[in-house]
Amino acid sequence: MRQEICIDRVPGETRVALIEDGVLSEIVIERAEARGVTGNIYLGRVRNILPGMQAAFLELGLERDGFLYVEDAGGPHPSRRAESEADAPPPGEPPVASSPLPRTRIEDLVKEGQEIIVQVAKDPVARKGPRITAHITLPGRLLVFLPGVEHVGVSRRIEDAEERERLRGEVGRLAATLEAPGGFIVRTAAAGLAAADLEPDARALVETWEAIGRRRRGASAPRLLHQEADAVERTLRDMLRAGVQEVVVDSEDLLEEVRGLAGGPGVQPAPAVRRHEGELPLFESRGLQLQLDRALRPRVWLKSGGHVVLEQTEALVAIDVNTGKYVGRAGLEETILRTNLEAVREIVRQIRLRDLGGIIVVDFIDMTRAADRSEVLQALEQEIRKDRARSRMLQISEFGLVEITRQRSRPSLERALCTVCETCGGSGRVRSIETLRLEILREIRRRRPRAGAGSFVARVHPMVAGALTGGRAALAAAAGLDPDRLVLAADPELRLDQWSLLGPDPA
Repeated sequence: MRQEICIDRVPGETRVALIEDGVLSEIVIERAEARGVTGNIYLGRVRNILPGMQAAFLELGLERDGFLYVEDAGGPHPSRRAESEADAPPPGEPPVASSPLPRTRIEDLVKEGQEIIVQVAKDPVARKGPRITAHITLPGRLLVFLPGVEHVGVSRRIEDAEERERLRGEVGRLAATLEAPGGFIVRTAAAGLAAADLEPDARALVETWEAIGRRRRGASAPRLLHQEADAVERTLRDMLRAGVQEVVVDSEDLLEEVRGLAGGPGVQPAPAVRRHEGELPLFESRGLQLQLDRALRPRVWLKSGGHVVLEQTEALVAIDVNTGKYVGRAGLEETILRTNLEAVREIVRQIRLRDLGGIIVVDFIDMTRAADRSEVLQALEQEIRKDRARSRMLQISEFGLVEITRQRSRPSLERALCTVCETCGGSGRVRSIETLRLEILREIRRRRPRAGAGSFVARVHPMVAGALTGGRAALAAAAGLDPDRLVLAADPELRLDQWSLLGPDPA
């Protein structure tokens, strides 16, 4: 599989895209006025404690206070409770404990007014403030540093048992040599590397933590102690790995910056770094803008003619698979299986591209044969392994439903690029013209017995006025009025489903 990274920057926005075999698979978008805070480290002050929720709110100097759950406030570090499931345990996303932990109360861990060093685990979403954790993690390209934790872990994506033990020993000795005030997790990119290759990464992470400590001394909360890297540095650190053949940028400034970040241990051979040439902008010339636009639509068409529908709600993401125009050739069961298998790859790509997180429910087309369900599940598991985000998947049900939980730290693509519609309030629906007509009718009939002899004036959106004009006489008759006593007034200041009724004064 050919992998490329394209970086596009205009004043106010940076976009970093991962392309796999010419298809946009992941994208990171960072805007200057809305830069995320995930990964930032703050000196926070406990504002209040909520024993009923087993959580505390900390003042961080942001628009909203941070939310600290009891499991993120103290006790064993997540890496001590379970081995890392991915390259790095992202802040606030601890693996599930392998055994029950003693019950600890939030009021035993923090006190009001106390100052604590915390890290943002999830950006603020809607009316919720950022989720924070006291379990700090500092990610590098090859290692993740765990301050204050005497532990060395290895990513589960490194499956060879001998290599895992070798890396654990190498990093353990390296931590002792550096007298590191904490432990490390070995990332996938470190597979096959010697201690000499890992040492610069380890040393840089330890120095970063020591710099945070120096900023902490003498500081008072709330204060930002460490800001996570920007989109370019962060994405190259996490995405750039062996197998990325090329990095293309759209400006001379980016070219120099990326050359300084690309290559090094874990990325051999180093990818070619070049500047985009041509009249069309980088994303347009590669067809990435079109793919990005399509990622904001609820329906995604498959090559066979089937389609996938993705809907985000407050509680979960629902994904539905349909055969659409695809009728197959070998029979119904074979048609369903082919459609589901084709949908698997597109579903995982869309999950990665749209950065969907939380609970995801996939409704595959019902399969009656157990062998078909097993084949689809295996294909889904295989595709999910390509995803850098940590996720868990349950077995497929007899009705074709699969539940996936996926780590979420930042708003999804849709929420990052779109805003709630002022007309529908985000529901995607407005009341129909017939509904509006009936509402106006009922209001006239409610007022008519107490009204005088004047006219009723219904102010509506111009589109609604145009649709109702032909039936004005019938509407007046249904309301018990003479036709000349009902006036429809078009008001472009109104939203599509807004209306008001002005009636005559009571007699």
